[in-house]
Amino acid sequence: MVQSAIKQKNNDPAVRIDAEGLLTRELNLKLREVVSNGAQKIEIRNVYGQRYIGTDLDKPVEIEIFGTPGNDLGAFMDGPRIIIRGNAQDGCGNTMNSGEIVIHGHAGDITGLSARGGKIFVRDGVGYRVGIHMKEYGDQKPVLVVGHTAQDFLGEYMAGGILILLGLNLKEGEKHRASYIGTGMHGGVIYLRGDVDDFQLGKEVGIAELDGGDYVNLELFVGEFADHFGYDAKGILKHKFIKLFPLYLRPYGRLYAY
Repeated sequence: MVQSAIKQKNNDPAVRIDAEGLLTRELNLKLREVVSNGAQKIEIRNVYGQRYIGTDLDKPVEIEIFGTPGNDLGAFMDGPRIIIRGNAQDGCGNTMNSGEIVIHGHAGDITGLSARGGKIFVRDGVGYRVGIHMKEYGDQKPVLVVGHTAQDFLGEYMAGGILILLGLNLKEGEKHRASYIGTGMHGGVIYLRGDVDDFQLGKEVGIAELDGGDYVNLELFVGEFADHFGYDAKGILKHKFIKLFPLYLRPYGRLYAY
């Protein structure tokens, strides 16, 4: 039954997997099989909540998913590019090391959890605790760009990387709704298009004007976002952005015994 789920047309580089009726384990075994056989482009259709798709893959393969993948899509992955033609559930990009995830819809809670590299682009909104504990090391710096709004605890305990919240669904003058933004933040940077009230921010977060390096970051990553989803990057960038940064290197250091 699993073998018959794979199809490849003549002179077509894409390998197609029909996920209908496949359990999570069956689908992921089949995906690993075609990747190990050298496939460069894979289409997976009829995805209905199967988890861990692309987890721990370390080949530069492009995977296009049609449907709604389950939790921990792309977890620990190191190199693939995953395109989702639909929504993603919780934990997308969990601890990813490198690669790219492009979501043509919404993403759930803890998107980008502990990401240490790579890029995640979400066309619409995201859930709670998105970007929690993102980190960076050396030249590895994760990037997460969200087109709409986020729920509470955005960037919680963030230790590195770049998080951009565009609020493209907000009306003129409407503020972001998330509270506790950057709670426990001790590294990285958050860019918000639009505005927030002070009470919405964690006490560890400061607000600053953008400098030259910030504009370079925004032009690059908002430009990529616009290319993925058909937006006008210049139109997005002409609006006001604010920069959130950590006030302390180790905000909770005194809570620990030495």
